[in-house]
Amino acid sequence: MAHIYQKAASAVLILGAIASAARVVVNWDVGYVQVDRDGHSPRRAVGVNGALPIPPVIATKGDTLVINVHNSLDVTTSIHAHGIFQNGTNYMDGPAMATQCGIPPGHNFTYEYEADHAGTFWLHGHDHHQNSDGLRTPLVVRERMDPYHYEAEYVLSLEDWYQFEFATRLKNSLDPTQVFPPPPNYPYALFNGYPTAPKFQFKPGKTYRFRILNMSTTEWFQFNLPGHQMRVIEADGEYSQPSAVDGLDMGPGQRYSVLVTAHPTDSHNYYYNTTLYAIFDPKLEGRNPRYYQGYIEYREGAPIMPTTEPANFKWVNDVELCSLDGNPPLPVDRQIDLTVGLSLFTTGQTFNIINNITYAQPLIPSLYSTLSIDAPLYTNEAVYGPQTHALVLKHLESIELLIKNPSVLLHPMHLHGHAFQIIELGSLVNQSEPVLRYSEKCNSPMKRDTFVVPVDHYAKLRFRADNPGVWLLHCHMDVHFGMGMALTFIEAPDVLRQRQKVPDSMLELCHVQGIRTKGNGAGNAGFDLTGLPPPPTLKA
Repeated sequence: MAHIYQKAASAVLILGAIASAARVVVNWDVGYVQVDRDGHSPRRAVGVNGALPIPPVIATKGDTLVINVHNSLDVTTSIHAHGIFQNGTNYMDGPAMATQCGIPPGHNFTYEYEADHAGTFWLHGHDHHQNSDGLRTPLVVRERMDPYHYEAEYVLSLEDWYQFEFATRLKNSLDPTQVFPPPPNYPYALFNGYPTAPKFQFKPGKTYRFRILNMSTTEWFQFNLPGHQMRVIEADGEYSQPSAVDGLDMGPGQRYSVLVTAHPTDSHNYYYNTTLYAIFDPKLEGRNPRYYQGYIEYREGAPIMPTTEPANFKWVNDVELCSLDGNPPLPVDRQIDLTVGLSLFTTGQTFNIINNITYAQPLIPSLYSTLSIDAPLYTNEAVYGPQTHALVLKHLESIELLIKNPSVLLHPMHLHGHAFQIIELGSLVNQSEPVLRYSEKCNSPMKRDTFVVPVDHYAKLRFRADNPGVWLLHCHMDVHFGMGMALTFIEAPDVLRQRQKVPDSMLELCHVQGIRTKGNGAGNAGFDLTGLPPPPTLKA
């Protein structure tokens, strides 16, 4: 009877939410906290309201999300809603010096925008890479009419947690007097912000939705539920046709939703497995990989069901997923060829690059340059600065990104403002390796906003330039982003200038710091980029 009451109460709440959208308001005082999150490494971190972890933010599609931020740090901060497209509100996207000036210490700012896209997302810092130091939490936007049926849902956020602050790790990577790459740091895993995997309770015959997020800085996670089958229904806020898998493998920034139906009896309990690993670091027993077990409880005190891994264990393959929207592959109006990697420069430093350019922030936000530069200069990529790596896109053109990764490290590439169709994945070096393409059976390529390009592979990803704005494409391994693996799409600047105006409260964030809000990437007129440092030179 209690379960029936809970189900009825939930139905009432959902119906109430359908009747009118709500304002979901959270108040964040972003500041330093002293923590020992993994039980091994006491350190300074970035938390909210004096604590970590930060509570998840839950909304319903159509709600207005309001994040009141006060900055108690000694550096600027900003907040990005990872996976939210910000259609019409590009200035609320969050990446510092791309769409806004960071919020100065001691100042307040309110992010306000519509949660117009349902799915599994996350909020994280996008200034000084504060994501890596704790400023991150799940953002769940529920559907008003969900296409899939389930009785309850669980959110499981996975994080890697390092002994040292991000600034220290980045400094070690960029110090020309130190060995590159630096000696590996082996992080610990956090589960919903804690070092112990949580217990999930199942009732016989019920179906559960698991929203699983890899919110890590650098490392990958694997997840599986022995004795149960998972059916993938979502990747990065995009619904898929149900796909049965045994395990999930997730790079930084990636998210999945899976449906799991409980067994018909409560005779046994089960373990679930999570692995934290990095294929780019040396294997070391007990450190890389690290293995964790959690508990699926059907009945308190029931014995654990022994399980064995199936002989034909199937990991999720996002290339093979079919989008639920039924949309066919986009036609290609323009292909953009991007080669990612890292190179040694004449400074003695090693930087990450895209097409031999290492990203560095301009002196004014690129969005403000787009909105203030006189026509037709705003369509000239050079005015945004040599290391902003600006690429101008025409309104509504269909773009195919051909991303080649000949480097020794794999890269989870994240696109702001869009989800791209996954068209093809193939080897750059092994001609006998089969090329993976979207399933022609469904003719509807899966979409997601973060795609892992493996070592010595290429990927073809497509999207339509239907969201005017300034959008970053970057590697979501924070060290790689910090070392320059990013570029800036200037999408439909002519339409953007007609449709959007930056609120005065955002401009004021720049003014109080003495940062200009008009002009090119240096804050000057025309092609005068005086003030920007010269870009580093590749070592021959």
